[in-house]
Amino acid sequence: MQISAEAKSAAILVVDDNEANRLLARSTLEDEGHRVVLATGGTEAVAAFEREQPDCILLDVCMPDMDGFAACAHIRALPRGKEVPILFLTALRDIETFDGALLAGGDDFLTKPVRPAELVVRVSAALKLRRMSAELREHYALLKDQRDVLVRLQLQKERLMAFVVHDLKNPLNSMALHAQMLLRDGSLSAGVRKSATSIYTAARELDRMILNLLDVSKAEEGKLHPRCSELDLHALVANILTELAVDAERRPVTLRSSVLADRVHADQDLLHRTLANLVENAIRYAPPATMIMVTVVQVATAIELRVADEGSGISEEMREKVFDPFVQVEAGENPLARGGRGLGLAFCKLAVEAHGGRIWVEDAAPGAIFCVRLPAHV
Repeated sequence: MQISAEAKSAAILVVDDNEANRLLARSTLEDEGHRVVLATGGTEAVAAFEREQPDCILLDVCMPDMDGFAACAHIRALPRGKEVPILFLTALRDIETFDGALLAGGDDFLTKPVRPAELVVRVSAALKLRRMSAELREHYALLKDQRDVLVRLQLQKERLMAFVVHDLKNPLNSMALHAQMLLRDGSLSAGVRKSATSIYTAARELDRMILNLLDVSKAEEGKLHPRCSELDLHALVANILTELAVDAERRPVTLRSSVLADRVHADQDLLHRTLANLVENAIRYAPPATMIMVTVVQVATAIELRVADEGSGISEEMREKVFDPFVQVEAGENPLARGGRGLGLAFCKLAVEAHGGRIWVEDAAPGAIFCVRLPAHV
C-alpha cells in the first residue's frame, strides 16, 4: 500500500501487552517505512512517549499495570500530548469500551484482530490529519463526530441483534412448545383448541420474523453465506404447505402446488424460510375462498419457484420497492392492499441473491406472482 512521502518515516509508538500483537504491528508499519517503538504496558508507554516523542500511538485498552484509557489521559496531560493522534486497539467490541475510548481522548478505535491493511490506512490517515491546517481540522472533527455516532449506532444494533436472537428465542420456543402440548390434549373444547392454535401460529410467525431480522443484519454486513446441499423440492414444498395449512384455513384460502422439478442445490433453512415467507405473504393478502398456487419448474439450468395469489396485486412502480427493508405499500382504501411488515420480503431478496439468484414480482391479473429463480447447481 502506497502512502504519501511526508507521512513516511514517522515514529509510531505501539503499546500492547501481547507480544504477537506488538510484532505484527511493528512488521506491518516498518514495511511502510515507519520507525516503530514498542511498549508492553501503560506506565512504559507514558515514559516512551516522553522519551521518543512519537508521531502516532497505537494503544491497547486492556493491560495489567495501567490500562489504555489511563495511559491516554496521562499522555494527553503532557506537553505535545494533545497533538499526537492516539488509536485504541481492543478485542472488546461494545458500546462501553467505545465510549471509554472517546472519553479518554482517543482519535480512532480499531477492533482486534486488526487487519494489516486496515492498520496502515488508519495510521496513514492519522498522520495526514496531524499535518492539516486548522480549517481542515475543524471539518475533520465534524466528520469524526458523525463517524463516532454511526459506529455507536452499529454497536447498539449488534447488541440488539444479540438480545433479539438469544434472549427472545428461549421464551418464544417455550410458548410454542406449551401450545403444542395443549393441542395434543384430546379433551380440549373447540374454543380452547382454536386459541392454542392461534398461539402456536403466532409464535412460529414471530420466530420467523426474528430469524429474518438476524439474516437481514448479516447480509448488510456481508456475513450471509448459504450452506448449500441437494434439496428435495417435492418435500420442501409439501412441508411448507403443511406448516401453513392452519393459517390458510383461518383465512380461508386453498393452497395448491405443482412441482415439476426434483432437486435444487441450496441452503435448506434459507430456501425454506424464503418460500414460507412468500406463501405466508400470499395468505395474508389473498381474498377469502380463493386459491394460492405454488409452482416449481426447471428453466434451462435454473429452478424457478412461483407463488401466485388472487389478491389486489402490486402496482408496477412498487414491484421493486416491496423488497426494501421496512418499506410498505400504501393500502389506500383497499383493505386487501399490501402493507407488508417490512422484513419478510427484504429477507427473501437477500437470501435469493446470496444464492446467486434473483426475485421479482409479476402481475397475475388478478393478484401477484412472486418469482424466484435459483441456479439448479453450483
